[in-house]
Amino acid sequence: MRGISVNEYEASLVIKSGAELLLSASSDPRSDEGYTAVKTNVSEALELMAEALANFEAGVSGTNRSTGWVQDLRRVADDLAEK
Repeated sequence: MRGISVNEYEASLVIKSGAELLLSASSDPRSDEGYTAVKTNVSEALELMAEALANFEAGVSGTNRSTGWVQDLRRVADDLAEK
C-alpha cells in the first residue's frame, strides 16, 4: 500500500478485510503449501502495524498507552519469522 494515498481509517479497513479473508481461507486450507510464505507475510504485516501504532501514539499528546501492544506485536512477528 505504500505510495497509495489513503487515510488511516481507509488503511485500517484494508487490514481488517485482509484479516477476514485470511481467516476464511485458513478455515478451509487447500494444502500446507505456501505456509512459510503466509507466516512471513503475517510477520511483516504485524511489524508494519506495530510501527503504525507507534506513529499514531507519537502524534497524540498524553500517555503512550500502546507501548505494550507495539512490543507484543513485534514479539509475535519475530516468533512467526523464526519458525
